[in-house]
Amino acid sequence: MLSFKHVFDGVILVGLAGGLVCMAPAQTNSSSMPGSGGNAAQMTQSEKTFVKKAAEGGIAEVELGKLATEKAASPEVKQFGQRMVDDHSKANDQLKQIAQSQGITLPTQPSASQKAEKEKLSKLSGQRFDKAYMATMLEDHKEDIAEFRHESRSGKDAPIKDFAQQTLPTLESHLKDAESIAPKEGVQTSSARQQQAPMTK
Repeated sequence: MLSFKHVFDGVILVGLAGGLVCMAPAQTNSSSMPGSGGNAAQMTQSEKTFVKKAAEGGIAEVELGKLATEKAASPEVKQFGQRMVDDHSKANDQLKQIAQSQGITLPTQPSASQKAEKEKLSKLSGQRFDKAYMATMLEDHKEDIAEFRHESRSGKDAPIKDFAQQTLPTLESHLKDAESIAPKEGVQTSSARQQQAPMTK
């Protein structure tokens, strides 16, 4: 027959064992909780590159647009520059909001090549500035449209894809305006070259 002490010791041991068993699932659940890194880790490398380039390009367009409002000789070029400031500032704000919700860190400055382009343009003025600036706008927006069109069609991350789809028409409108203004500043557009091509045969 067991003594009271033996029974009491047995209850303590069983109680401790039960406590350990009860604690185990809680520890397992805690370690299996997802991290707080947001959705950035789920984005493809292509989308990460797109977001980075979109942020850098947007900042560059605003800075160059401000330069155009100060240095351009043509009122039409000045007006185009102001539109770049307004439209790209708005797009930049939208991208920042998406980035914050996705846990993405955006660049805060243009790329090295974009900084170099700004430096080159800042040394020009008047009609020389107008011609160089509009040539830059033509090339920049052609590249931007290709990248935004690709993301709007092939993107996997819904917020980023929506941003590309919503911004694309604005970029296409910018290119249309640039193609209208550029020839007046002595810049030959691709459409003008295509029109002249049959005449050279």
